[in-house]
Amino acid sequence: MKARLPKGMGGGPQNMNAMIRQAQKMQEDMETLQADLDAREYEISAGGGVIGVKINGKREILNIDIKPEVVDPDDIETLSDLLVAAINEAIKRVDQTSAAEMQKITGSMNMPGLF
Repeated sequence: MKARLPKGMGGGPQNMNAMIRQAQKMQEDMETLQADLDAREYEISAGGGVIGVKINGKREILNIDIKPEVVDPDDIETLSDLLVAAINEAIKRVDQTSAAEMQKITGSMNMPGLF
């Protein structure tokens, strides 16, 4: 006795080959996009522009710009807080941009371990 799959299920070798090609194309697109995302640079400011952070898509800090007016030897804590805020915002921006761009390729597929 032969079991039959409902119409649209299975599909044989042609359907499987098409799925494999589609998965390979998606992987290539994701690798290309990841390289682009890694190369991007973001500039974020905090404290009304007195602190500037430049970061790349790999989450590496490239530059920190501190305006002289925010440097007060008697108030290092404020400077430290501004730096932390700027760096955290920079990392958040990289993560959000990367997730949004990858979402365009993967759609609603849940692919753990990619990020």
